[in-house]
Amino acid sequence: MPHDPATRQIWFINAAHVVCHYTLLILATAVLGMVLHDGATFGAEYGPVLALGTGMFVLYGAGSLPMGWLAEKVGRHALMGAFFLGVGGSLVLAGAVSGPWGLAAALAMAGLFNAIYHPIGTAMLVEAAGDRVGRAMGNNGVFGNMGVSFAPILTAVLVAQGGWRWAFIVPGLAAIGLGVLWLREAPYDARLHARGAKPFPEIPRAVVRQAVVSLLLMAVSSGFVFNAFTLLVPKLMQERMADSPGLLPLVGALAFAATLFGGLTQFTVGRMVDRMTLKRVFMPLAIALVPALLALSFLQGWVVLPVAAVAAAAIFGQVTVNETMTARYVAPALRAKLYSVRFFVGFLGAAAASPVIGYLHDASGNLGVVMVVLAAFGAITLVCALLFPNRPEELRPELWSREAAPVAVAAE
Repeated sequence: MPHDPATRQIWFINAAHVVCHYTLLILATAVLGMVLHDGATFGAEYGPVLALGTGMFVLYGAGSLPMGWLAEKVGRHALMGAFFLGVGGSLVLAGAVSGPWGLAAALAMAGLFNAIYHPIGTAMLVEAAGDRVGRAMGNNGVFGNMGVSFAPILTAVLVAQGGWRWAFIVPGLAAIGLGVLWLREAPYDARLHARGAKPFPEIPRAVVRQAVVSLLLMAVSSGFVFNAFTLLVPKLMQERMADSPGLLPLVGALAFAATLFGGLTQFTVGRMVDRMTLKRVFMPLAIALVPALLALSFLQGWVVLPVAAVAAAAIFGQVTVNETMTARYVAPALRAKLYSVRFFVGFLGAAAASPVIGYLHDASGNLGVVMVVLAAFGAITLVCALLFPNRPEELRPELWSREAAPVAVAAE
C-alpha cells in the first residue's frame, strides 16, 4: 500500500467502486441458478425474481440525494466506513434469508449503503487527484468496471460450486474486510492537501448552467441504459449463445468478456479527457451506442459478443466523461452536493431498469424489445450530449478569466 495519504485514499476509493458495482449485479446472475434450483421458494420465472432487486436500485438512487449534506455532519471518512460495513453486512444477510421478501429487504439495505459511494467517493477521488482528474476518473472507472465484469463470472462460479447463497456471502465478507482496513486508516481530507492545487476558475454562470442542465438531463437516460445493460448481459449471453442450464459458468465468462472491453475503454477515455474537450470525447461514444444496441435486438450466435463489447465500451466510456463534467464545471465546495443530485437523478432512471427489463422480457419472451428500448434511451443521451458546451477553456482554465473580463468592463 502506498505511503502517500492521497494515493492511499485513491486506492481505497477504487476498491469501493469495485464493491459498489459488483454488489448491484450479483442478483442478475444468481437468479439464473435460483430459478433452477430454488424455484419452489423464490419462483421459477426470470422476471419476477430479478424484480426483487428493485428496492436495491430505488434506495441506491434515492439514498444518494442527502449524502452530500450528511457528509458535512458526520464526515466523509465515517460515511465510507459505513459503506463498506453496511454493504458487506447486507450481502451476508441476503445469503441467509429464507424467502423472497427477506431477500428483497436485504438487497434494499445493500442499496441504501451503496448510495454512499458515488456522491462521496467520487468527490474524494476528484480532490485527491489534483490536476490529473481525467486519468484518475479513467482508472476509477476501470475498477468500477472490474466489479461489473467479475460479478457475472464469479457469481456463476460460486452458484455452480456452492449454491446461490454463497454468491452473496463471499463478496459480503470481502467488503467487511475492506471496511475494517479503511477504519484503521487515519481520516484524511484531500481538500486540505490536494496535489497541484490551483484556484478554481470563475466560469460564466450561463456556461455552468448549460453544463449542469445537460448533465442532469443525460443522467436519467444514461443511468437507465447503464443499469439495464449491465443487468441483462448474462441473460443476453444465455439466450443468444449458451441456453443450456449446464453452461451457466460459460454465460458468466461471456458476460465478463463483453463488459471487460468497457473497462479498457474507460482507461483510454480517462487519458483522452485530460487532452481533449469533454464533448469531443463524448460524441463518438454516444453515436456508436445506438446502432450497437439496435443490432443486439436481432443478432444471434457469436457475433453477439463483439457487438455487445462495442455497446459496453460506449456505455462505460460515457460514465468517465460524465463524472469528469462535474469536476470541470463545478467548484470544489459544491461538488459533493451536485454529485448527490446528479446520482439521485441518474439512478431514478437506473431504478426503473430492473422492473422494465423483467416486464418487457416476460411480455415478449426475449430481449429483442428491451434492446430497442435501450437504443431509444441512447438516442436521448446523444441529444443531451449535443447540448453540452464545447469550450477550449476546459483544458486551459486561465482563459475563463479573459471571457469574464469584458463582462466586468461592460458592467462598469
